[in-house]
Amino acid sequence: MNRVFQFVFFLFLFCQVSLSGQKYSYDSLMKKANQEIYNNPENAIRIGKKLLQKEKEVKRLVKIYLILSTANIAKRDFDASLRYLLEARELVKKTDDPAIKTRVLVAIAFQYQQMDFFSKSLETIDEAGEYLSQFPEDDPDKYFETARSYALRGMIHKSQSNPEIALQEFLIAVKNFDKVKEKKTYFNQSIVYYNIGYCYLFLNQLKNAELAFMKSMEFARLIEAKSLEAFALKGLAEMNKYNHQNQVALDQLLKAQHLSEEIGDLTLNEGIYKEMSDNYLAMGNQQLYKLYNRKAFEVNAEKEQNELRSINHAIDIHNKEMAKKAEKLQKIICLLLSL
Repeated sequence: MNRVFQFVFFLFLFCQVSLSGQKYSYDSLMKKANQEIYNNPENAIRIGKKLLQKEKEVKRLVKIYLILSTANIAKRDFDASLRYLLEARELVKKTDDPAIKTRVLVAIAFQYQQMDFFSKSLETIDEAGEYLSQFPEDDPDKYFETARSYALRGMIHKSQSNPEIALQEFLIAVKNFDKVKEKKTYFNQSIVYYNIGYCYLFLNQLKNAELAFMKSMEFARLIEAKSLEAFALKGLAEMNKYNHQNQVALDQLLKAQHLSEEIGDLTLNEGIYKEMSDNYLAMGNQQLYKLYNRKAFEVNAEKEQNELRSINHAIDIHNKEMAKKAEKLQKIICLLLSL
């Protein structure tokens, strides 16, 4: 459940990019790629690669790399996702736009959080905050990025078993998303409420958890995001399991499984299988318990293998960054000694 809780933010909080003031072909393809991330990430990747062949403008390229990174996260190819993020980070050095710099840094911070590099994640989000302070007051992008930053901090607190503090951060994120009067925040609203539901669940406030999961589902249905709706159903099922309403929980999980069939989301599938096995065990159905417990184990093994490749890549990158900093410091020391 913790992995589902952690992952779900990362997948959706970075995939919406501003499309205003750009050519129709670029706009339409980016919009299509954004939509496909939730239900067909492979197609989103195809669109992104097609756009990469045509685009030269830095900001557009950065946004395309963010799409590609998010779509690969949906496929659980963390290594490819990280590579695209690093491409975006290099490109963003060529622009003075604080909005695009902030967007990339927050995306990188979330990736570090996913790999449990919490100190590195906080360091990166603090760096993003420096650019965020340059936004004009009442700028919708400022509210949007502020909301994402609080969402990230909430994720870290949740990972450290502090649901009360995490809940406070998520509620602040909701307030900031509410100030952005655009449909694109519906994705984020669904995800934030999903995670609010889990905070309440961990605090044994089941009624509040149910309301949050229902709110998550409401936003998901407004934008026809099947994966988001499936996650919300899984959350409701877990709440019903705690209430010993196992058949109700299983009915919700079967609906979630149907919605997730074409998505290929390993984290979602693992969560559904795990909950189904728990409910079948509670109902005394040993055969189906063993079946879904095995499925959950197999999906988890596949997911962890993908995560391991990404972590190894991240460690290599971190070591290279430290080497560059050490080299720079050595040059400064040599310069000072020569004076």
